[in-house]
Amino acid sequence: MSEKAYLTVSSLTKYLKRKFDADPYLGKVYLTGEISNYRPRPNAHQYFSLKDEHAKINAIMFRSAFDKVKFKPEEGMKVLVVGRISLYEANGGYQIYIERMEPDGVGALYQAYEQLKKKLAQEGLFGVEKKFLPRFPRKIAVITSPSGAVIKDIMTTIRRRYPIAQIVLFPALVQGESAAADIVARIQQVEEIGNFDTLIIGRGGGSIEDLWPFNEEVVARAIFECQIPVISSVGHETDTTIADLVADVRAATPTAAAELAVPVLSDEILKIQQLRIRLLQNLQSRIKLKQQLVNKLISSYVFQQPGRLYEGYLQKIDYLKKRAQQALQQRMTEHERVARSLIQRLQEQAPFEKLHLYDSKVEYLTQQLDRAIKNYFQKNEQRLEKAISDLDMLSPLKIMGRGYSYVSDNEQRIIKSVVQLKTDDVIDIHLQDGNAKAKVMELRRTKNNG
Repeated sequence: MSEKAYLTVSSLTKYLKRKFDADPYLGKVYLTGEISNYRPRPNAHQYFSLKDEHAKINAIMFRSAFDKVKFKPEEGMKVLVVGRISLYEANGGYQIYIERMEPDGVGALYQAYEQLKKKLAQEGLFGVEKKFLPRFPRKIAVITSPSGAVIKDIMTTIRRRYPIAQIVLFPALVQGESAAADIVARIQQVEEIGNFDTLIIGRGGGSIEDLWPFNEEVVARAIFECQIPVISSVGHETDTTIADLVADVRAATPTAAAELAVPVLSDEILKIQQLRIRLLQNLQSRIKLKQQLVNKLISSYVFQQPGRLYEGYLQKIDYLKKRAQQALQQRMTEHERVARSLIQRLQEQAPFEKLHLYDSKVEYLTQQLDRAIKNYFQKNEQRLEKAISDLDMLSPLKIMGRGYSYVSDNEQRIIKSVVQLKTDDVIDIHLQDGNAKAKVMELRRTKNNG
């Protein structure tokens, strides 16, 4: 067989892909199965598998289709999908391209509602402390459809109950795909204006699809973050939306929302009048009681005879003054007695005699010291004179005065022996009154020195 009879892998794959795409039974397939190998990819296409007890097929859902899914797919969840079957040429595998998906057995919106409810509950959006509604609101914002019965019921109820409150309508879409974003924008607008006391968000009843904008996460978070107390009135009494759970107060109907938002003015005026009467009665009673007390005080002897108020104090002052004088006199007498005793003891211990005796002794010792010093100096002067005389007797000059002299050579060495000299040496002869130079002519040595 020739080579032309053989197909390339690419050719075969393209042929099979055309078969898949052209098959009218595979262009739109309704399939049920269990989600497998699901790994969520944020803001991207989703790749997973659908399987049953005996087979498995790869599935892809592009982002544009996946963004329309109202619930959160999970591993092992059984779903109903609508899509087309085709072949992916790169690996030759066939797969289903899903266009629509919903849970099998439970509606997709209900599934999404339960999942979001669980998520927000875990984050604590339902359990936080709710804001209190102001008792006497001056300005109330209402977010709802401008043409529905909700705004009419709210306006009628508030005007009947509390006509002094101002109602400001913020018209919004309450149904459809754009409703959630529009409701969030109106909430933000109310907060930007910022002078509202209460915010009512509401719409009439309907199916879960009709009420779905109030189950969107963006609406729930906008209500939660709103600083103004929010009353949610969505649907009928049996309908409970995520907005109802996040709001500070839930009302079953728009009329109930208006009743929660404002009191009955006539009732409040009646209460004020009753409180005014009670206040006046209480004030009159207190004034009467105080007047009785004043009358009692006026009739008291203190005001009738004021002098009696300080009579006792004057008597006490006199008594204390007398006691103070007696105590002072007693202390002065005691101090005088002590002073006399001390003077007497001082006179007995007077040191004048001892001072006179000590003066005489000091004078005698001074004289003795002067005599001792004189004797000491006289003795030392005599010793010094004797030492000078003895030293003078030993002085070479004294000896030289008796005709003695000494000889030195040119280097001023004392000549003690003829051994130190030789003939023709020049020598110095030291006399009492000067020196003389001489020249050695002859040396004679005495024999008894040998």
